[in-house]
Amino acid sequence: MQLQGKMKTWWLIMKQSVNDFIDDKVLKLSAALAYYTIFSIAPMLIVIIYLCDLFYGKEAIEGSLYGQIRGLVGDAAAVQLQQMIKNASLSGDMNWATIVGVVTLIIGATGVFAEIQDSINQIWRIKAKPKKGLIKMLVNRLLSFSLVVSMGFILLVSLVINGLMEIFNTRLQTLFPGMAVIVIYLVNLAITLVVITLLFAIIFKVLPDARIKWRSVIRGALTTAVLFMLGKFAIGYYLGASKISSSYGAAGSIVIILLWIYYSAAILYFGAVFTRVYVQHLGAQIYPNDYAVWIRQVEVTGHDSPNAIADVPEEINPGDLPPDNQHLTGSRNTVTGIPVAGIMSFCIVLVLF
Repeated sequence: MQLQGKMKTWWLIMKQSVNDFIDDKVLKLSAALAYYTIFSIAPMLIVIIYLCDLFYGKEAIEGSLYGQIRGLVGDAAAVQLQQMIKNASLSGDMNWATIVGVVTLIIGATGVFAEIQDSINQIWRIKAKPKKGLIKMLVNRLLSFSLVVSMGFILLVSLVINGLMEIFNTRLQTLFPGMAVIVIYLVNLAITLVVITLLFAIIFKVLPDARIKWRSVIRGALTTAVLFMLGKFAIGYYLGASKISSSYGAAGSIVIILLWIYYSAAILYFGAVFTRVYVQHLGAQIYPNDYAVWIRQVEVTGHDSPNAIADVPEEINPGDLPPDNQHLTGSRNTVTGIPVAGIMSFCIVLVLF
């Protein structure tokens, strides 16, 4: 009976999430992210490869990265991405052109995360304060770059895990020849789920201008990770069966990359919607941080004017929060408002270049 009640609650949350996903026109945000990512993906991958090259061989990093990309979007699109990275790479000489190129790379690499931040802010009904423009932009870029560094770290961890899995696979085949394939597949599946959940949890917790409890973040990230893994197979099957590459000719590879990012972004943003609905189901709320305010949507009607909908920002103070949420203020690790993760990322890039 208790299980039936939980299933009913879960169904109601998912149903409300789908309704809000449609009402908020989230697919427009997915299309915008796909467009931004086309210009950011090469710089982002270059930064990740350079960061990982500090601790691991560059050829091994590139081989693993291109192998994963090939598994997601196919051979033609992977080759196209490889060529984009090659064309955008910098020379090893240290001069003003290289310094300008490094800055351009960092701005390009963080652009996609800045777009994700704005979109999740919109989904969670929060907005940056207008008077915090320059400071907020710097904080956003540092946060975005810290996520690029996090992706590089996750790639390094996955390479180490792959090496350990090969050793484990060899040992397992010696002991249990018949069960080795199934066990390795299940272990890989579990590790992938944990890694993707961790990545989404970092995005939901760190990137938006919000204060949210880890419990809600983990639930939302886990749901998003499960949907992402299921969607990865569905998207791969669709892209493989639809013959898009041949339909668009020379632009086919770019179209495939755009579609894959578009559908993946839709899953990510659905996870953000689900997280908001789940928090509301708990009777709690997602609160803006010191750099943001709530947005309340107001429908304006009048006899002499057409209906209009306006976003009205609402300021809140820590004292106005319910008692169980006052401890959320100041929850982000900061030094004079600048995230520690962003400062660490900036130090890493100084050492790198």
